[in-house]
Amino acid sequence: MPKQFTASESQLKPDPRYQDLTVAKFINCMMRGGKKATAQRVVYDAFDALQVRLDKEKSDALPKTSIELFHKAIENVRPSVEVRSKRVGGANYQVPMQLNRRRAQSLTFRWIIEAVREEKGKPVAVRLAKELFDAAKNEGKAVTTRENTHRMADANKAFAHFAW
Repeated sequence: MPKQFTASESQLKPDPRYQDLTVAKFINCMMRGGKKATAQRVVYDAFDALQVRLDKEKSDALPKTSIELFHKAIENVRPSVEVRSKRVGGANYQVPMQLNRRRAQSLTFRWIIEAVREEKGKPVAVRLAKELFDAAKNEGKAVTTRENTHRMADANKAFAHFAW
């Protein structure tokens, strides 16, 4: 039986600065047109800006380092359910379904990157730092997207029995 996914997960190497697989995956998702060095520079500049902001704001609720703040932001944006359209007897239903780890991470990265790219007028690194900081505080566009997804799933939980 063929594998369901490519071997990219096993081939993924940790990022050079933090030796973290999640950051490496995020850098790959930020990349456009195969320009990995540019994506790395954007992400690392955002992490540096986050570290400067964390050093200024001595809050107990926020982590001490930018990498911890990144992981907290990812955790806050990660969805647990999504709605999928399912056709049953001539009608389409929005059926809430549980997410596996890989799909949840994919949606998390997508929502953060979309929120960063929607905003215009500032460098991408500054926008990314702002979005990650907001997500770590449970605010921002990506967290709003997650809340809307959960709200839709909750509103359609009457159709959960169609999830087979």
